[in-house]
Amino acid sequence: GRGLGNRVKEFKEALSGRNIKISAICAGFQGFILSTDPAIRKLCMDTMKEILVAAGELQSTGVIIVPAFNNQVPVMPHTQETRDFLCEQYNIMGNFAHEHGTTVIFEPLNRKEAFYLRQVGDAAAICRDINNPGVRCMGDFWHMSEENSFMGAFISAGKYLQHVHIASLKRRSMPGEDGEADNYVDGFKGLKVIGYNKYISFECGCQSEDRKAAVVNALNLIRKQWEEA
Repeated sequence: GRGLGNRVKEFKEALSGRNIKISAICAGFQGFILSTDPAIRKLCMDTMKEILVAAGELQSTGVIIVPAFNNQVPVMPHTQETRDFLCEQYNIMGNFAHEHGTTVIFEPLNRKEAFYLRQVGDAAAICRDINNPGVRCMGDFWHMSEENSFMGAFISAGKYLQHVHIASLKRRSMPGEDGEADNYVDGFKGLKVIGYNKYISFECGCQSEDRKAAVVNALNLIRKQWEEA
């Protein structure tokens, strides 16, 4: 997402006449909203707004954000006051996103990457409490490996689920490249239960030298397992 505002015309021209749309914008902002430094928090808000304007122009489903990564310090403590502050800030950001026809999308991460917002249900609960159509959440199969159930995680997200990331479940590569480990049926069942009709996008590497074949194989696997769900 960084610098997206300067590339809106380029993307519009590239998509013109094609049956391709932009799904979610993956981050690109600077700073982080849970910093103890007001200047860093302001940098996060300001750069997110720049990306949200561009996302709206491109009819993106939203801009993905993480409240804080483990390596971002000094950071606010994990308290109710911090949660209240987070809701306040993202309500402001959500209003701005909604005005521009898009959303802010919370992404829960695994414990190795983030101390805050680690499960899909946590993100959905924050969305519920903010109660803003411009604030939504997502699930990433890779990070969701710590969830007890893919299906349960997506059901807990309910109407707040705006996007999904998918990858192989051992090496975070193309779906199918980790063999039998790459079973998404349980998760797809959850998506069907909530009537999910938005995007599932790849966020992963690729082990194969033939990347085109790897993409086709991954799509075939996803379609097959979706039918099985």
